[in-house]
Amino acid sequence: MTELTVWFERKFKFEFPVELYPNLCMRLRGTPARLEELVRDLATEQLVRQFDGKWSIQENAGHLLDLEALWLARLDDYRTGAETLASADLTNRKTFEACYNQRPLAEILAAFRRARADTMERLESFPAPLFARTALHPRLKTPMRLVDLLYFVAEHDDHHLAHIWELRRQSG
Repeated sequence: MTELTVWFERKFKFEFPVELYPNLCMRLRGTPARLEELVRDLATEQLVRQFDGKWSIQENAGHLLDLEALWLARLDDYRTGAETLASADLTNRKTFEACYNQRPLAEILAAFRRARADTMERLESFPAPLFARTALHPRLKTPMRLVDLLYFVAEHDDHHLAHIWELRRQSG
């Protein structure tokens, strides 16, 4: 298996122009389709198989769904001018307790597609100047513009899609 960087070890530099927010919105809007493409032809055994005690493909997909509530909360933080963004549950308790391997994949995918559409609808209602507003990211301890959060979320999406790709390859 290819060695993927551990998410919590990632470092970020937010040095791109705020005007890239439409591109990032399109990347975020496309995540459900990319996820569906990765998993559509897999057997249930492949979807729920865990390697080395790590999340299965379905659990990675469910985790993306779980985090939509955090992204929505953080969008509200920017909208309301909060100084610090909502904190994530770094233990990922919600994902562990959701028992995604016992749920139908179609249910997880449909719920993620709906949740991401809701996130994008809210995001796309924001005026352009809001994408330059900053708030402190609680774990990274760095100020982030809203456009930086979009990049952060897109990178998080891709991190889990890359894990799913590797799990696909590993399961044959």
